[in-house]
Amino acid sequence: MNKETIPILGNKHYNEDTVFLPENLLREARRQKNKKEQNIPAICLFDPDGDLADYLVREGKAVKSEYWACYHSSLYEFQVDNYEIGILPCVVGSSYAVLVAEQLFVSGCRLLISITSAGIINPPATGKKFALITSSVRDEGTSYHYLPADKASTLNEKLFKHIEHKLTSLDCPFFPATSWTTDAPFRETASSIDAMKKQNVACVEMEAAALYAVAEVKKLDIICFAHLTNSMAQTEGDFEKGEESGSTASLNLISYLLDALSSKKYL
Repeated sequence: MNKETIPILGNKHYNEDTVFLPENLLREARRQKNKKEQNIPAICLFDPDGDLADYLVREGKAVKSEYWACYHSSLYEFQVDNYEIGILPCVVGSSYAVLVAEQLFVSGCRLLISITSAGIINPPATGKKFALITSSVRDEGTSYHYLPADKASTLNEKLFKHIEHKLTSLDCPFFPATSWTTDAPFRETASSIDAMKKQNVACVEMEAAALYAVAEVKKLDIICFAHLTNSMAQTEGDFEKGEESGSTASLNLISYLLDALSSKKYL
C-alpha cells in the first residue's frame, strides 16, 4: 500500500499556502464578540488537564483575558518570576492544540509551552516526573497535514540548545525523552505499547507530534513537556499528580525553564 491509497497521506500540498487563515478567523471573532485587537502575553501555556488554571484562578492569581477572541478556548493571565504568561486550560488532542496554537501566534505569543499528563511507557531511570519531549512518534492525524510522512516531529534544535545546559543540573525537574503521540487513547493496545517500549519511548500523550510539526513549518517556538502521571489506569490510585494536583510542580518547572532561557538571552 502506498501513500496514494491512504487518504490522509494523499492530496497534500505542503508548499501551498492555506486559504483559511487564523488571523482572519480571529478578525471575525473580534467583530462578533466586540473585542479590541490587542496582543496577548508573549509566553503562553497549554494546560490540558486544567488543574493548574483551576488552582491559579481559585487562589486569585490568574484573571481572564479581555482580548482573547478565540471561539474555542479561554485564556487567563498570571505571573511567574515577573513574566506575564497566558494559560489555556483543557486544550486536549492534536487537532485542537494546533487550532488554538496557530491563533496564539498571530495574537502576540512568541513562546508556547505545553505541559500535558502522560502515560508511562518506559519509567525513567532518574525517577523524574517530567519529560522534555525532544521528539515524538507521529501516531495521530494532524501532523500529516503539515509535514510529509517521512519527516520526524522534533523539538526545534535552536530552542533545545537554550535549555540543554541545564539538563545535567541536579535540580533540573525534567529529562529529555521521546514520546508517542496518539489521537486514540483508548486504543493503546498491549502490542502497540510493547512496540513503543522497544523504541525506547518514554511516554504516551496526545499533542506533541502535531505541535512540533506546526512549529517546524511555521517557524514557531513550541516546547512540550509530559508529566508522567499514570500507567493507563492499570492499577487503582493512578493519575495522582502531587500537591495541588501537580500545580506546584508545574509552576516550579515553568520557573526553571524561564530561568534557563533567560540565562541564554532567549527571553
